[in-house]
Amino acid sequence: MLAVSLVNAVDYAVVDNTGDSAGGRRFRGEVGGASYATQTLGAATDFTWRLFQQTNNPSDRRSVTKITLFMENTNGVAYNSNSGSEIHFNVGHLASISVDVKREFTGVVYHEVVHSWQWNGAGRAPGGLVEGIADYVRLKAGYAPGHWVGPGRGDRWDQGYDVTARFLDYCNDLRNGFVAELNKKMRSGYSDGFFVDLLGKDVNQLWREYKAKYGQ
Repeated sequence: MLAVSLVNAVDYAVVDNTGDSAGGRRFRGEVGGASYATQTLGAATDFTWRLFQQTNNPSDRRSVTKITLFMENTNGVAYNSNSGSEIHFNVGHLASISVDVKREFTGVVYHEVVHSWQWNGAGRAPGGLVEGIADYVRLKAGYAPGHWVGPGRGDRWDQGYDVTARFLDYCNDLRNGFVAELNKKMRSGYSDGFFVDLLGKDVNQLWREYKAKYGQ
């Protein structure tokens, strides 16, 4: 099954290779199948561009012209590959959860679409920061799942995923647009000094102040 659309000069395609698996049935029945998935790819791209302040500045974006979402019977949850042009989603994850399947699917797709558009410091940024930015976008889009840690939790600022997303949310409250500016700085390289440049404080000091704010 193949669905394709063209939005904002980006092609979106969904390939459903799940057959009659339990996850495949949930994808088509409860999520809405390829039609909803294609719509979500476009919505996630638009949201990410807005959050990164790139809607009117195509030159600030990565040059991804097509994103194909492959729905598969594999392992894990999902991953982004081929320089941002492919997302692979394991429908076994949908089959195994008891929460709102459509909401979880949407949140995971938002996270993976961010990887198609974000800069990673030319491969030099901490992996935890890269994943944290993706989860930060998911958080701001309103798709944070209930099992995420609360604000102030975690062991390190670059621990990744929900921990780093919550920390970035704190940093963005200190300077609105911080995450967009940080992403822009990460286009060609990375330094922890970016936090000093944007917020006037060392990232480890920011982390300590963040923890203290929430009594951690």
